[in-house]
Amino acid sequence: MPDTDGLQRLAGVVGGDEVVLGTVVRARRAELHVRPETVVDVLERLRAEGYTMLMSLHGVDYFPQEPRFGVAYELLSMQEQDRVTVKVRVPLDDPHVPSVTDRWPTASFQEREVYDMFGVIFDGHPDLRRILLPEDYIGHPQRRDFPIGGEPVLFTGNEGDNPGWWK
Repeated sequence: MPDTDGLQRLAGVVGGDEVVLGTVVRARRAELHVRPETVVDVLERLRAEGYTMLMSLHGVDYFPQEPRFGVAYELLSMQEQDRVTVKVRVPLDDPHVPSVTDRWPTASFQEREVYDMFGVIFDGHPDLRRILLPEDYIGHPQRRDFPIGGEPVLFTGNEGDNPGWWK
C-alpha cells in the first residue's frame, strides 16, 4: 500500500485535481476517488505505474447518500506487492460507468455481477446482462432498499405480531 506521500504522487500521475476527487489512507488501504468518466484512463495510468493486475471490482450501495452507488477497482502491483483502490461514485438517476472490459478482460464477469446486484450500467460492456439471477428477475437485490420479503424471523419480541405461528 502506498503511504500518504506515495498516494499523492499517484494522484498527480493519474491527473491531479481535475480527475481525483479525494485520497484516503486508512486501515492498510490506499484509495483514489476519481470522477466516473475518467476511470478507464486512471486505470491505464496506474497500469503504467506497475499496477498491472485488476484483482477485483466491487459494487457498493451508500444509501441514503448521493451519489448512491460506488464501484471499487482493486489493483495490484506484482513487482512491488502493493495495492491501491480506485473508487468511483454514481447517482441513482444516472448509474453509468465506462466499462474497462476491453482493457482488463477479468472485469467482464465482475461488471456483470455489479450490474446484476446493484443496477450500475457499464457503458461499452460487450455483453452486459444478468449473471447470477434470471433475465426476467425484477430489481437488484444488493441495493439497501431492496424489499427482502419472505416470512418474518420469529423472536420473543415479535411473537405477538405472529399469532398462531406454532400451528
